[in-house]
Amino acid sequence: MKILYATTVGITMGFFKQFVKSLLDAGHTVEIATNDAEVPIPECYREWGCVAHTISTSRSPLNKGNLGAVKQLRKLVEENRYDIVHCHTPVAAMCARLACRGARKRGTKVFYTAHGFHFYKGAPLKNWLLYYPVEKICSRWTDLLITINQEDYALAQRKMKAKEVVYVPGVGVDLTKFGNATVDRAAKRRELGVPEDATLLLSVGELNANKNHETIIRALAKLENNANVYYAIAGRGGLDKYLQNLTASLGLGDRVKLLGYRTDVAELCATADVFAFPSFREGLGLAAVEAMVYGLPLITSNVHGINDYSEDGKTGFKNAPNDVDGFAESIKKLSEMKPELREEISRYNRVLAQKYGLDKIIPTMKKLYGLD
Repeated sequence: MKILYATTVGITMGFFKQFVKSLLDAGHTVEIATNDAEVPIPECYREWGCVAHTISTSRSPLNKGNLGAVKQLRKLVEENRYDIVHCHTPVAAMCARLACRGARKRGTKVFYTAHGFHFYKGAPLKNWLLYYPVEKICSRWTDLLITINQEDYALAQRKMKAKEVVYVPGVGVDLTKFGNATVDRAAKRRELGVPEDATLLLSVGELNANKNHETIIRALAKLENNANVYYAIAGRGGLDKYLQNLTASLGLGDRVKLLGYRTDVAELCATADVFAFPSFREGLGLAAVEAMVYGLPLITSNVHGINDYSEDGKTGFKNAPNDVDGFAESIKKLSEMKPELREEISRYNRVLAQKYGLDKIIPTMKKLYGLD
């Protein structure tokens, strides 16, 4: 079988490494079409012999480069006659489905994994006006639409015109990596500048408006005795300076740690006490599921894909994304919770996280590819 993965930018391919490797090991051919100028595809794909084709897609749906990408993809598909074109991310999915209309008549199947629709309950009106019509039109040229949360699955069943709509719980968590990391907790905390007896909140994600780290920082400042609660954020992005200045203006001193890009997320999870995930939108939110593997209690927003696993009072606590007081109260409850109650939450989260393991996702995807 010959398969083309189409994504808007190269970094997205980082989510599919284990599944693609399983396809290659079984003798199938996998090629990639993406714009990797901003962030290239993981080097492992080239090491495995995957051909990477450069296309002019842009994260902005109105960028003129996307018109060129449709032509580039059409030519690529006509020349290579793929069995499956599997597209990801809204812009690449739009371009690929437009490009593959003729190829579908010759037998090429077009799959689309929607990693969280941009139109969802509570989404801005502009998202519905811009993304919803495009997705609905392009769904007519989709053989298989894969959704990764229950809200999107229900909407796709009602509104989209794909031949088949299925629900798959995410792209899979590597349970052999997360949950098995060994770490010297005391040494790691010294490295981070966090006292051993402090409550350490952890977030993992890009420093952007959607990830909403600001709400946790403001909630931390609301605590009457916040001196022994610390907040570490692993990630980089355009709000770096803004969050630094916000932390200083709220008098939080060194209790907020902007760690930048990290390759030791598993060790950070093993060192933290609570995982904070206050996003405005998430298709699912892999970082929170990875934290659950370690049994970390969650403090999350009550939106979109996060609602698939975040259960108020069971996995931790959740609040509306802008509810600073609510998040402050959640932090307070978890930092003061009796050890036996925290352990009950931890056990629940460890069990729940197994649903999202690669050992379950990869066989499901192979079945959808017709390879079972």
